[in-house]
Amino acid sequence: MSNLSTGYVEPGKEFNRDTNYIEDRITRDAQDGWLVEAGRYRLVVAKACPWANRAIIVHRLLGLEDALSIGYCGPTHDSRSWTFSLDPGGLDPVLGIERLQQAYLTRFPDYPRGITVPAIVDVPTGGIVTNNYPQITLDFSTEWVDFHRPGAPDLYPEDLRPEMDEVMELIFQDVNNGVYRCGFAGSQETYESAYDRLFGRLDWLEERLAGQRFLMGDTITEADVRLFTTLARFDAVYHGHFKCNRNKLAEMPVLWAYARDLFQTPGFGETIDFDQIKKHYYIVHADINPTGIVPKGPDVRVWAEPHGREKLGGNPFGAGTAPTPR
Repeated sequence: MSNLSTGYVEPGKEFNRDTNYIEDRITRDAQDGWLVEAGRYRLVVAKACPWANRAIIVHRLLGLEDALSIGYCGPTHDSRSWTFSLDPGGLDPVLGIERLQQAYLTRFPDYPRGITVPAIVDVPTGGIVTNNYPQITLDFSTEWVDFHRPGAPDLYPEDLRPEMDEVMELIFQDVNNGVYRCGFAGSQETYESAYDRLFGRLDWLEERLAGQRFLMGDTITEADVRLFTTLARFDAVYHGHFKCNRNKLAEMPVLWAYARDLFQTPGFGETIDFDQIKKHYYIVHADINPTGIVPKGPDVRVWAEPHGREKLGGNPFGAGTAPTPR
């Protein structure tokens, strides 16, 4: 996500995120007209974006690399679109476009909303299929099963789904989107309300994770992926840039150890690029940071320090295995 056009602020009011996405799904029965097929689609992401980072991690954990290619946008964008500034000539090598906007307009010439990542593009037509980021990753688990690697973990266990859905909604409202409500608050009152909700939920998570290794118990699920991408950005961006400064993540013993545990788990830490993350927020959000100065810190080496969470037991991948190094 992370285009400014995906949300708006009215003076004196709180930040409202536009959650109207292209709801088409790619499924095994092609119920929306899009059939799961190896090689047909391209997942477009940006390492800077926490919402896209989820898709990168799930794609990696499930081993979908051979079935669904990935295109990476650069860390910054203008008012029009994310661009493929990291690729030679500024063109995505598969889609042949320089802006993700081109894929949106190919299918919807008058597309009125923000050009967001993650997005899945139909390679034969060059048109966008979906940018419905919460559903994309769930469908990776449930609809792309024929292309999972051997030993892929079950990130959305059927017996846990009712509780998982509740936990993920709380995390979205108060944490994932909560930091944005702090950063783009339209008044002191709305900022303080968002701030209190954010840290109240972080305290709740600190308690929940004190006696269990992961959010749903002994193994990693999509709920952990969704929380992790916000925690990974907390001290580098949200603490200062979004005024989420009651304390740093590194000052919350349980959550900090939990975040390092995930960071050091294959499939997580290698998807994090702190330089791209900082460039995105501090350069794109010119209304918050008009100088465009990007902070030099914090020291990212702390993410490699021992976390001690293995003492709680559990197995990160359950009956599955870790993805192989790439």
